[in-house]
Amino acid sequence: MVKNLRSLRISRGVSQQKIADYLGITQQSVNRYEKQKFEPDIGTLIMLADYFGTTVDYLIGHTPPGDTAAPELSREEWALIRDYRRLDGGEKESIRMVVKNYLKE
Repeated sequence: MVKNLRSLRISRGVSQQKIADYLGITQQSVNRYEKQKFEPDIGTLIMLADYFGTTVDYLIGHTPPGDTAAPELSREEWALIRDYRRLDGGEKESIRMVVKNYLKE
């Protein structure tokens, strides 16, 4: 079910153990997800999508027509997106204003 997990993990240079630690599961469980021997629950899929800055659709191999890969972002860019998603509405607006101001210069 998690068809793109292994390729995402390898392309980002992340170990199975690091993902396991993030999810609070065993490394063996991550291995089973990658080999499609075991399917994660929806909450785990969402956590994986957030971790990699992608969508559940991409993780499970259900991408829109023509969309064959996750966006090419650096680890730092993925981390910024992940952190941004944790902010409340007012904090997000502040960040958007700062970015707009930088882009004006």
